Amino acid sequence: MSIFINKETRIVVQGVTGQEGSFWTKHMLDMGATVVAGVTPGKEGQDVHGVPVFHTVAGAVETHAADAAMLFVPPRFTKDAIYEALDAGIRKIVTIADGIPLHDQIQIRAAAQSVGARVVGGNTSGVISPGQSMLGIFPYWIERVYKPGRIGVMTRSGSLTNEVTAMVVREGFGVSTLIGVGGDPVPGSRFAEFLEEYQADDDTDAVVIVGELGGTMEEEVAQAIADGRFTKPLVAFLAGRTAPKGKRMGHAGAIVTGGTGTVEAKIAALEGAGAVVAERPSHVGRLLAERITGGKR
Repeated sequence: MSIFINKETRIVVQGVTGQEGSFWTKHMLDMGATVVAGVTPGKEGQDVHGVPVFHTVAGAVETHAADAAMLFVPPRFTKDAIYEALDAGIRKIVTIADGIPLHDQIQIRAAAQSVGARVVGGNTSGVISPGQSMLGIFPYWIERVYKPGRIGVMTRSGSLTNEVTAMVVREGFGVSTLIGVGGDPVPGSRFAEFLEEYQADDDTDAVVIVGELGGTMEEEVAQAIADGRFTKPLVAFLAGRTAPKGKRMGHAGAIVTGGTGTVEAKIAALEGAGAVVAERPSHVGRLLAERITGGKR
């Protein structure tokens, strides 16, 4: 089992005829994703790697019953592309765009919440359930890192995602579903919003989160644990322990404002709720094993 996507998820790719859209659509197909249609205005009647192209998302959904959308659309057009997908009835959307205007991000999140939809991104590698499906831009060598298994992973960091997941796999585990929520100040979805789905998934035994300084997503996870909404083992790694005070590190979401969002505060909140926080990415797998099996493999 998995959360968000699986083998049955029927995907429409917006921007499928572009260089990035075409390249990653081929990769998604190779990884087992069920890509049923693509959308590029003015290109209807073409196909990309055997995937038929439509003018509109509504046309693609009507013909092929798509229920998820993968966007390869420039930042300034992302809001309209998401609105089009929502209007067509799609409720699972991933956008990788980096640099979506902040006011657009706020409107995207509000629009998705108003219809019960879930948007992942922007500024993300996407979502992958190894052996089942993929919505995103995970590299071709992912088979060595993303093994099917029973550990959920959520991450704000693109660069650390592969490293931390490799440590999970090296310890003998695999991944049920990995979700990159993205590194923007207003992501489409937040860590805590997925925790109940991982909690309900019988094939997810524990969750690893890759967080960082800035924002309050990690504190929200700690609150969910403290409230009893998530009871499975959780191991976290937080980037930014040595970041200079008052500096934005990495991207727009990694900034401490109003005295909140420090790594120290996040660690205190998570550990206070009963989670385990790794000092280094290389420690994540070992700590996970200790939480799940008492260190006995």
